[in-house]
Amino acid sequence: MRKIVLSAALSFFVLLSLNVVSQNDTTKKKGYEFTIVKELPVTSVKNQYRSGTCWSYSSISFLEAELLRMGKGEYDLSEMFIVWNTYKDKAKKYVRFHGHINFGGGGAFHDVLYVMNTYGLVPEEAYSGNVIGEKGPVHGELDAVTQAYVDQIIKNKNRKLTPVWLKGFEGILNAYLGDYPDTFVYNGTEYTPKSFAKELGLNESDYVEIGSYMHHPYYEKFILEVPDNWMLDRIYNVKLDEMMEVIDNAIDKGYTVAWGADVSEKGFSWKNGVAIVPDEDVNDLTGTEKEKWEKLTERERRAALYKFDGPVKEKVITPELRQEGFDDYETTDDHGMHITGIAKDQDGNKFYKIKNSWGTEGQIYDGYFYASEAFVRLKTIDIMVHKDAVPKSIKKKLGM
Repeated sequence: MRKIVLSAALSFFVLLSLNVVSQNDTTKKKGYEFTIVKELPVTSVKNQYRSGTCWSYSSISFLEAELLRMGKGEYDLSEMFIVWNTYKDKAKKYVRFHGHINFGGGGAFHDVLYVMNTYGLVPEEAYSGNVIGEKGPVHGELDAVTQAYVDQIIKNKNRKLTPVWLKGFEGILNAYLGDYPDTFVYNGTEYTPKSFAKELGLNESDYVEIGSYMHHPYYEKFILEVPDNWMLDRIYNVKLDEMMEVIDNAIDKGYTVAWGADVSEKGFSWKNGVAIVPDEDVNDLTGTEKEKWEKLTERERRAALYKFDGPVKEKVITPELRQEGFDDYETTDDHGMHITGIAKDQDGNKFYKIKNSWGTEGQIYDGYFYASEAFVRLKTIDIMVHKDAVPKSIKKKLGM
C-alpha cells in the first residue's frame, strides 16, 4: 500500500476544486444530466468479459442493429464464430509473413464483414464459444497458446511446413471455443453458416469505413496503420468536420455507427458513464486562483479536471491536435464500440450515446456511456457505416 503525503498545494486544492467553475458557486454539482435527442433501436448489451474481442462484439452489435433497421427482426448473432474464423486466417497470414505482422486477439470492423462474406454467420445459440465453464469469454490462455503455436511453426524445425499445421491450429480453436458449426438448426430449419447469412440479407459491399488523417490525401483510400489491421484493409479519408458530419447524418437518417476509438484517456470514466476532453489550460481562472492553479502538480490538476461532477469547458479539437495524438501513439486502436444515438447535457453540449461490450453490472447507464463531441473528434480511429448514411456531397468527393 502506498503512503500518500499531502503537500501544501494539495491542501489548497480542496478549496480550489470547489471554485474551478465559479468563485462564488457554493452549490454542489449533481453530475451530468443527459437528455436524448435521438436514439436508434439496438439489441441488448453483451459482455466480452476477459477477451480482446471488442471488435467482434461492436461489429456484431452494429449488424444486429442493421437487421432491426431493415425490418428483419431481432437477432443475437455469434461473436465467437467470427473470432474462430478470424484467428484461423490470421494464423495463416502470420505464418506467410514469417511472424512480421500482428497476431493476437485484436481485430477490426472489416474482419467481421470479411468473415460474413467468406464464411457466413451463425446465431449465438448455435455457437456461443463458451466451453470452458466461465460466465463469458476468457481468452488469456487461448491467446498465449495460439501465439506460441504459430511462433513454433515459423521456427520450422522440420525445415519445411507440415501439411497438418493448420489442422492442428483449428484443433486448438475447437478445444477452446467449441467445434466448428458446419451445420446447425435454427427455428426448426437446418442451415450452414453461408446459407444463414444469405437469408439475413446483409451485403458486405453496403458498408464503408471512414477516418480522418492529415498524413494521407483526403478523399482517397489508404491502409490504416494500426497493429490490429492485420488484413491491411483500406479505409476512406475525409476531413475531420466531414467525418463528424457522417456520424451525425447517419444517426439522423436512422443508421447506427460502429466506432473505433481510444478509451485509455483520463477523460474516459466507465464508472461515471462519461468521456470528455477538459480544457486543461483553464484560461478562465484569474488572479490568485490562476496563480495557485499553476502551482499545483500535474496529478493535482488532473484530479480537479476529471471529477466528472458536471459539464466543463472542453478543448477545441483541430485536425492538427488529432493528428498529433495519433502520431505520438496517444490515440491507438484501443476499443471498438457502437454509436446508437445523440444526447445533450444540462448545458446543451452535444454527446453521443455509446453502446459498450463490458456488460451492465456496476455501470450507471446499464452498459452505455456518453462521449462528448470533443472526445469523438479527438479519439476516433475510424467508423463503419452503411454507405447510404454518408451525405451525398461527401459521397461525391469519395467517388462512391
